[in-house]
Amino acid sequence: MSRFRAMMKMTAVRLSALYLLLFTVCALVLVFYMTSLSVRLLTTQTETAVNEEIESIGQAYERGGIAGLVRSIDRRGRQPGAYLYLVADPAGRIVAGNVQSIEIGVLQNEGWIERPITYERYGEGNDPQMHTAIARVIVMPNGIRVMVGRDLGEPEQVRLVVRRALMAALGIMGVGAFLIWFFVGRRALQRIDEVSVASQRIMGGDLAGRLPVSGSGDEFDRLAENLNGMLARIQELNEGVRHVSDNIAHDLKTPLTRMHNRAESALSNAKTTKAWRAAMEGMISDSDQLIRTFNAILMISRLESGYSTETMEQIPLSTIVGDVFELYEPLAEDAGVKLVLGTMDQNQVKANRELVGQTISNLVDNAIKYAGGGENPVEVTLSVEKEGGKVKVTVADNGPGIPEDQVTRATERFVRLEESRSQPGSGLGLSLAKAVMKLHGGTLELTDNAPGLRAVLVFPVGEENA
Repeated sequence: MSRFRAMMKMTAVRLSALYLLLFTVCALVLVFYMTSLSVRLLTTQTETAVNEEIESIGQAYERGGIAGLVRSIDRRGRQPGAYLYLVADPAGRIVAGNVQSIEIGVLQNEGWIERPITYERYGEGNDPQMHTAIARVIVMPNGIRVMVGRDLGEPEQVRLVVRRALMAALGIMGVGAFLIWFFVGRRALQRIDEVSVASQRIMGGDLAGRLPVSGSGDEFDRLAENLNGMLARIQELNEGVRHVSDNIAHDLKTPLTRMHNRAESALSNAKTTKAWRAAMEGMISDSDQLIRTFNAILMISRLESGYSTETMEQIPLSTIVGDVFELYEPLAEDAGVKLVLGTMDQNQVKANRELVGQTISNLVDNAIKYAGGGENPVEVTLSVEKEGGKVKVTVADNGPGIPEDQVTRATERFVRLEESRSQPGSGLGLSLAKAVMKLHGGTLELTDNAPGLRAVLVFPVGEENA
């Protein structure tokens, strides 16, 4: 019973029950309409047959008079059939026919009798039965009255047969519809139970679990696929939070420990103002690095959530690349790196100048810091090129690059490959670049420059610049 109540709470099942009820009402109306229509058709046919029979009797009267009329009716009344024949004198006494008795007052009117009459037939023994018929009365010139009718037993039987057949068909259809409704509702309830069980398991902590998909492509499957996509995104975000928490605990422990050690060293060993100043400057440098790290984390979180208060405008990327080139050219010369400006396409894209500038700066800064150390002179090239419906900003170097199996991992937060451990940094530069490109509807591509690394920012071109 509780299962039935649960099933009746479903909108689909309630709608199915409503459709079943409406179907039943329509079917009943159809049954009574078809029955009454059948009766009317049979009644019309009966009246037509009675009129034809009266015409035939009238012809017998014209040929043989009253005597011929009586003989014809007597002969017809002896034949098997459903016709009624009656000849009565002006006083109402039955002279001939196959009717033993009739309702009082029937013969007083001429023409069609408005309602069915009751009568008794000859030859039914001591237990006569009352029958129903429709009849027409005609009056002869000499006052003789002739009634011709037809028994309604046959139309009534037809009506009953039609009604019983339709009711049986209705019953079969109703049972079939109920069974279909029940099993369809049961199947829907099973699908919902499966979703409920999976949901309970997921709420219990199994974020890797997914809602079942039957593969039928119905609305349940579409809903399950959408929810599974949402669960995958939630799992991805939770993994990111866990990963960030682990990396924060690991990577920020070093600068905090360094600050702590410098403070203790200053308290224990610093005797002069110069020593105190050096210790404080070191601590300020470490705290600045921590602030930059946390600002980068906050910026990445805002960008990955799809929210930014920064404005977008149509700007040529070549302008931003030129500014970054001018800013980093002196720093590159000091580091012994040759900074080269390549192709500068002038197409505009809808972007945030500050975010894009910061991203390109991070890529150039990484290239300058990590490309050195090889036998060949270090060279970093900046270029802007249009390819199809995309504008690409490329920062390429001829350094050691990133191993192919580490490319995906390099864009994760706080990930620093072993080759870069000796350099200062937080491991957030590529993560920030990836988040910025996601905000702009583009992508960050890291490929082999043979030798070196080729970092490409791919921006979609607006319709007005396509």
